[in-house]
Amino acid sequence: MRNQIFRTHLTELLGIRHPILAGGLGPGVSDGRYVAAVVNAGGMGFIVHTGYDDPDQFIDEMRICRELTGGKSFGVNLYISRVAGSVEKIIARIPQLVEHGCSVVETAGQNPAPIVPALREAGIKVIHKVPGVRYAVSVARTDVDAVIVVGNECGGHPGIYQIGTMVQAAQAPGVIDKPVIIGGGIGTGSQIAAVLAMGGAGVIMGTRMMVAEELWPSRAYKDQMVAGNGTESVVIKKILRDNHRVLANHSTAAVLALEAQGVTDFEAYRPHVTGALTREGYRTGNLATGTYDWGHAAIFADQVEPVEAIFDRLIDDAAQAVGRINAMRFLC
Repeated sequence: MRNQIFRTHLTELLGIRHPILAGGLGPGVSDGRYVAAVVNAGGMGFIVHTGYDDPDQFIDEMRICRELTGGKSFGVNLYISRVAGSVEKIIARIPQLVEHGCSVVETAGQNPAPIVPALREAGIKVIHKVPGVRYAVSVARTDVDAVIVVGNECGGHPGIYQIGTMVQAAQAPGVIDKPVIIGGGIGTGSQIAAVLAMGGAGVIMGTRMMVAEELWPSRAYKDQMVAGNGTESVVIKKILRDNHRVLANHSTAAVLALEAQGVTDFEAYRPHVTGALTREGYRTGNLATGTYDWGHAAIFADQVEPVEAIFDRLIDDAAQAVGRINAMRFLC
């Protein structure tokens, strides 16, 4: 593991060595083994609580993570949906998070204000993720500890405005008075250095980490990611105002055809975007059907290797980037 070379508000907030978050991956991709590898490599990862149909399996994943980290704290991803009862279900989970060693949550979806008091009372830090600075400004008025802003390049949900990461990384730290973490197309150490130079407290990565050895999806899936160059994605569900950047395949073609017809009933889309299809594709490596979060950072996911090796390469690259900037000072 590389020594710490950056001390930021994020590393201080979470007590981590590197200003790197490995965002929650779903459905059920961010399991206990993977998150433990991220924590042991000096970052922070998040087990996705909605990734398991059986609540006991989610608890088992937290136990696994705690054991593999030797008792270090870890994170959990909490998605706040529009469905009635979502907030209540999350609040009911909080005692389990505390019992098994979760110290921070990555929240996403609806405004986190209804669940923040209960989380803070339990001693759990809250980092909320949004797809735009305008949302981050609003969320920062609540009692969250930090905010994540992801740009259009991200796999998953880039938001309806689809503003680029470079623009938001430059804007967000200047208008938000809490630590800002930047995501969307991040996959190199030089990008980490750039985010810190613009006032960010750290970065969050998803697509770049999908080639980690510790992740359970098949080697066939990871090899396809390695072969990709970031141009394989398409944004679907725009008509539903639920923009989703995923790998282009048969399922996304069907979704886009429905959108072209002006269909707004989600039930028509459900057969093509069900999580069961995606989980099967992760397992088999047959990605013809299903919806696979696939960001532009696929270009940087160039080999299958352990999490620690990925982090080491990132930190080495970041150090070199800082060295290049420092060398330029003597030319001024």
